[in-house]
Amino acid sequence: MKNIILIGFMGVGKGTVARAFAKEYEDFYAIDTDDLIESLENRKIKKIFEEDGEAHFRALERKTAGWLERSVRNAVISTGGGFYRQPNLHAIGTVVLLESSFEAILKRIVEHPNARKKLAKRPLFSSPEQAEALYDEREPAYREVADIVVNVEGKTPERIAAEIYAHLKARA
Repeated sequence: MKNIILIGFMGVGKGTVARAFAKEYEDFYAIDTDDLIESLENRKIKKIFEEDGEAHFRALERKTAGWLERSVRNAVISTGGGFYRQPNLHAIGTVVLLESSFEAILKRIVEHPNARKKLAKRPLFSSPEQAEALYDEREPAYREVADIVVNVEGKTPERIAAEIYAHLKARA
């Protein structure tokens, strides 16, 4: 079975949905590209950006995308917000956009019980205006590469996982 690649803006819930999907559909494992990169480098994404810059991070994403294509099957893969640019995205699997308004994403992060940690992991959200500008820039590109679009607003991760599964079955 092919992989499922979850794309969308930071904070939309890609990791949470991936774990819910893998829990419900036992043939799948949840993998997170940022976790893979942090493991490869033995340091946090924030440190990679600070110490080596975005170009180095994007090279690590390309390396990760290559490994995923060659080596991984039956995974639901949550990705960093910019991973959608990988040229081999569709060779890795079916691309699913988790769609939400910027306002709902910001609310989800701010109202999370662990909001301080969530915000610290996403320093861009310290400037909501800057984050919203990036959201506006990326949203059309996300739609362009997506095979499936699922709106996540007001839904549980389990319901979102079920919707993704239903879309995949309909495509089979």
